[in-house]
Amino acid sequence: MKLLPVAILIFLLSSCNSANKEIHDKNKEICQELTDTLNKITDTLDFNGFGVVLVNDTGVLYQNGFGFANIATKDKYTGHTLQNIASISKTFIGIALLKAQELGKLKLDDPINQYLPFRVDNPYHPDMPITIRQLATHTAGINDTEDYLFRAWVLHDTINLAHNLKIDIGECRFSAPDTKIPMEEFLKNILVKDEKWYRPTNFSKNKPGTIYTYSNMGATLAALVIEKATGISYDQFTRKYILDPLNMKTSGWGLNAIDLSKHTKLYINKKEAYPFYSCITYPDGSMITSTEDFSKYMAELMKGYFGNGRLLTKESYAEYFKGQLKAENFIKRNEGEYSDEYNMGITMGISSTGNFGHTGGDPGLFSMMFFNPKTRIGKYMIVNTDLNEPRSWKQHHTIWTLLDSFAVRLTNTGTVAKH
Repeated sequence: MKLLPVAILIFLLSSCNSANKEIHDKNKEICQELTDTLNKITDTLDFNGFGVVLVNDTGVLYQNGFGFANIATKDKYTGHTLQNIASISKTFIGIALLKAQELGKLKLDDPINQYLPFRVDNPYHPDMPITIRQLATHTAGINDTEDYLFRAWVLHDTINLAHNLKIDIGECRFSAPDTKIPMEEFLKNILVKDEKWYRPTNFSKNKPGTIYTYSNMGATLAALVIEKATGISYDQFTRKYILDPLNMKTSGWGLNAIDLSKHTKLYINKKEAYPFYSCITYPDGSMITSTEDFSKYMAELMKGYFGNGRLLTKESYAEYFKGQLKAENFIKRNEGEYSDEYNMGITMGISSTGNFGHTGGDPGLFSMMFFNPKTRIGKYMIVNTDLNEPRSWKQHHTIWTLLDSFAVRLTNTGTVAKH
């Protein structure tokens, strides 16, 4: 009689293992089908290489890279290829702010001048202190003026310097390597009265905390506040509290922090590459990572939303994803399904349809990361070529939409597609 429970247990375990194997095998088939489908599409695209990620609230469903990282050498764009993710980098600032708050180093509603080594005041409202929360929600009233647009992007080397300085990168410009200065000095020069690039128009005439105006400078200033509040540089702080805990070993801030030989070329078009460049205000857009590493970060964000994150407490994640703004904070709200400018968490964008995420764009790349808490599906896509024409945007949209259909079919087993 005593053997019966043991026999039942063995039967149940065997049945469970059989079911798990069946799910795993089915998911493997779906992942391979997605890989095959994207490989076929790749040959028709106007961009050279791209990476994709699918996650749900329990882990990574799929990640992979396609096309070429280097057209000249025919190096493939894989899940291990490194690339800067542009403004999606700002979502790391929010995590870092809340971690610093958990450590007792700052509070979101503290005035920034409590921590900065210099004073930053809106000249139109000098008696209204700018707070950390305002920086994190783009309501601080700090403008991205020409001094930011023309000085922040710096070429990595002097090869073909005269030619490269003339490359058209839209509203921004490349600067020579010898113009690069520390982030703190850059911010001081623009935002502090009587410094060499300061002017009142670097600030909005709106009162701090009232109107949403997307600000790269404001986001970078929040990163500097973290440095001053914790006594640790922003790159080291995020390494300790985000990258290392998630085992994002190949990721880092800027070209000097990663293996440059694994970094994709970034392209103006199918044939012409941009020179390597970096950004002085690196926290606002210079996280360099692979789809493999980024999948870990994105899965953590989804787990955090559902109360199972590792980087922050449940309370901190709730604040991170909480809509901080109201209709009166916007002159015009972006109603797009995948817009990060309808509402804001703590640097985390919220769309009109309730998607959480962020987009990013820099010379030679466009990136998108969003997850839907209702479907519990998250997706990420990054390309290594400018999307300048309607045709290339349509191609991007086709892949972005395709990912949804495959994500619905996948049941997470904690494994990803093999390359």
